[in-house]
Amino acid sequence: MAEQVEALDLTYAALAHPTRRAILERVRADPVRVTDVAREFPMALATVSKHIRVLERAGLVRRDVHGRDHYLSAAPGPLAEAEAWIARYTAFWERSADALARHLEEDA
Repeated sequence: MAEQVEALDLTYAALAHPTRRAILERVRADPVRVTDVAREFPMALATVSKHIRVLERAGLVRRDVHGRDHYLSAAPGPLAEAEAWIARYTAFWERSADALARHLEEDA
């Protein structure tokens, strides 16, 4: 259970930054070289690399090395777990809102 919570924390922390979300969007369809990803951002390669490491630690991207080139590709597994967590709470709040609406209608 603690591992699941830690994985979810890493996923949400990784998604919290707009640069990391943009990187995920960029690698969503096809593997992309790290240097090509870095060119798209107004920051140093070292800074982009730090963002990529956060995504890797969360399991949201994979890095494949071919010679001197490093390629990133999306690894959507952790997103499914995050989506499932949100779905559980969405269902809870929808039930709670429905119960409140029924209560208010009964009082009216």
